[in-house]
Amino acid sequence: MPPPASLKSDFRWPLRVYWEDTDAGGIVFYANYLKFFERARTEWLRSLGIEQQRLRESTDGMFVVSETSLRYLRPARLDDELIVTASLMEAGRASLIIRQQALLKSGPSPVLLCEGTIRIGWVETASLKPARIPASILDSLKTSST
Repeated sequence: MPPPASLKSDFRWPLRVYWEDTDAGGIVFYANYLKFFERARTEWLRSLGIEQQRLRESTDGMFVVSETSLRYLRPARLDDELIVTASLMEAGRASLIIRQQALLKSGPSPVLLCEGTIRIGWVETASLKPARIPASILDSLKTSST
């Protein structure tokens, strides 16, 4: 099976499955895919020069997860090497929709294990009220997705 077409252009973050990620059967606990996706999103933003702590301090705003949708296809297991991807699907004035995948690094053709979309919204730090994403952030994201 060839790798998913999006793998070549998506941000890719390598990850190994550790004991703490698995259940008693040595299979990745389903909720841990959300942690894997969070790490990849954070590193993707960092690769674009968007560091969340610095943003919070300089703009008094931050991203929060407001919606997730995941589809589990195959299990990852203890010691597996994964590739976790992130790519911008949609950018609005106050939120982003990010497409993510977890793939098993398996020879020349990675195997899709889990995929989903995550909506992150921009909020004011103090009040947690929705706000517009700063234009500089949107510009960085839109430039990276072209």
